[in-house]
Amino acid sequence: QLQLVESGGGLVQPGGSLRLSCAASGFTLDHHAIGWFRQAPGKEREGLSCIGPSGDSTNYADSVKGRFTISRDNAKNTAYLQMNSLKPEDTAVYYCAAIFDLECADYVRYEYDYWGQGTQVTVSS
Repeated sequence: QLQLVESGGGLVQPGGSLRLSCAASGFTLDHHAIGWFRQAPGKEREGLSCIGPSGDSTNYADSVKGRFTISRDNAKNTAYLQMNSLKPEDTAVYYCAAIFDLECADYVRYEYDYWGQGTQVTVSS
């Protein structure tokens, strides 16, 4: 079964950190760009970050720039989103997505090949 599985979400206090993982099964991520997105209740899905297939190119939304860091380990077939200085407005379901053979210039608009099921992140005291 070809799928992405996110993990690492949970409840964290404002100012805290979480690291989300996005693991692929049934295919390899080597030639895929990975995007991270989130969707809060009543809001549209928001593109957060993207990393190119080799890891050389990255892109960030202004809302997370300087706080979130995207990375990947192709040997582990996994991508990550390190989230620091979390705020209550970061509360959402977080999704990863993969698309074959593209970089990240226009990642928000891509028709991704694979999506994960999402992981809940709640930032609250």
